[in-house]
Amino acid sequence: MDIVDHDRLLIIDFGSQVTQLIARRLRELNVYCEIHPYQNVTDAKLAEIAPKAVILSGGPDSVTREGSPRAPDSLWTMGVPILGICYGQQVMMTQLGGEVHGGKITGGGGTAEFGRAYVTPTKDRIDALAGWFLEEKEQVWMSHGDHVAKLAPGFEVYGTSPNAPYAITADLSRQFYAVQFHPEVHHTPNGATFFENFVRLAGFSGDWTMGAYKDIAIEKIRQQVGDKQVICGLSGGVDSSVAAALLHEAIGDQLTCVFVDHGLLRLNEAEEVVTMFRDHMNLKVIHADETELFLGELEGQSDPETKRKIIGRLFIDVFQKYANEIEGAEFLAQGTLYPDVIESVSFSGGPSVTIKSHHNVGGLPEKMGLKLVEPLRELFKDEVRALGRELGLPASFIGRHPFPGPGLAIRCPGEITREKLDILRQADAVYIDQIRKHGLYDEIWQAFVAILPVRTVGVMGDGRTYDYACALRAVTSVDGMTADYYPYSHEFLGETATRIINEVPGINRVTYDITSKPPGTIEWE
Repeated sequence: MDIVDHDRLLIIDFGSQVTQLIARRLRELNVYCEIHPYQNVTDAKLAEIAPKAVILSGGPDSVTREGSPRAPDSLWTMGVPILGICYGQQVMMTQLGGEVHGGKITGGGGTAEFGRAYVTPTKDRIDALAGWFLEEKEQVWMSHGDHVAKLAPGFEVYGTSPNAPYAITADLSRQFYAVQFHPEVHHTPNGATFFENFVRLAGFSGDWTMGAYKDIAIEKIRQQVGDKQVICGLSGGVDSSVAAALLHEAIGDQLTCVFVDHGLLRLNEAEEVVTMFRDHMNLKVIHADETELFLGELEGQSDPETKRKIIGRLFIDVFQKYANEIEGAEFLAQGTLYPDVIESVSFSGGPSVTIKSHHNVGGLPEKMGLKLVEPLRELFKDEVRALGRELGLPASFIGRHPFPGPGLAIRCPGEITREKLDILRQADAVYIDQIRKHGLYDEIWQAFVAILPVRTVGVMGDGRTYDYACALRAVTSVDGMTADYYPYSHEFLGETATRIINEVPGINRVTYDITSKPPGTIEWE
């Protein structure tokens, strides 16, 4: 079975910042969906995709503005279920003969609405609202300035809020549904049930599983690559690890992985990655130990952007040097994910010419004349982890916290020295060990230690110390775009600080970073 053999749901994106959350909701229901920007969805494209159902996303524009985004006219006569969300509702009403106003409705009855709101039912329950209104009202999340002032012919209202008289509307005969709120965000607690109802009414079988995807992906890799050689940049992170395992299952010894060790990895990380892939999974892995090269060029550098540029430049040079030694290589494998593909699309200007490259091999396809293999480009991060389980990767690798391409360089503010890197590795190992011992690792999106560019006075035993301070960092997040610090107990922090100071020579003070993102970033540099 190919991707085209799956029931497909099309999401037409009008520029909402949370469109990806719609896709996530659907994928969790084992429904295959694709996001396409509205300007790419022509009548011809719509016929080519042939979706089983369509969702119109929210967006920042106003349908009252001349030239504002619209759906293709042929959408309304395809005979498939359609759901309009926020701006998508307003597009639906405008194109089908209703009215949308900006600001207040003349004579009262509705205004702009932002944040938490409560919707109450106005008619008998319909199948699209099964599991809703079990209480008197349903909490939802609103974010709109314009509002529907008049329903299009055939529509009736099934839910209303204080500032949105047409919060839930539907034309049951055509299976057109429209809501003013955002069911995809977690601030609409029953949103998942709403999507579940929609895909059930649309007749989706829920056949999008990682087991099925693995078989499809393996066959597609074999068809694309044939008998040619493939190079894969292996970092040890989740994306590159799953991509390498999938490619190896598909083409075996035609795959060679290049693991560039820049000397900025965590404690024993290089050995763990190489041992797993070379010794336990029998992959061909080139361990490019270039520690001296990287640390030599980083010596004396303290500006974070300069450090990043040095590491990025050297990484490309080193990867290319080793890749050139692989005879007959015609393909370069990357762990590009679906969010990377989506982010490469400019809402106002259409698709950009390049997909966001994996940090390890950015710019190499063009320089080396290689063709790209991107076996994960249809998947979200949680789906990649599920695929990794299907491929038999150890849970310790599948569930790893994100680790940046520049490695410990950006967790060592100021000048990088071998001494500081050694101290940082030891402290980080103790910290992660503490998190695991307390059963907190899987609750946290990312956790690490940063060694600070200051020395502090301390007392250990009867002597004076003058050693480094470090900062612990732990955040919760969904996608890394926003984050909040993890609320450790004081007991945990005290125990962890004691262990680091006692077990790691060179550190005599431990702090905990409680900055959220924004205004801070997750990493220190």
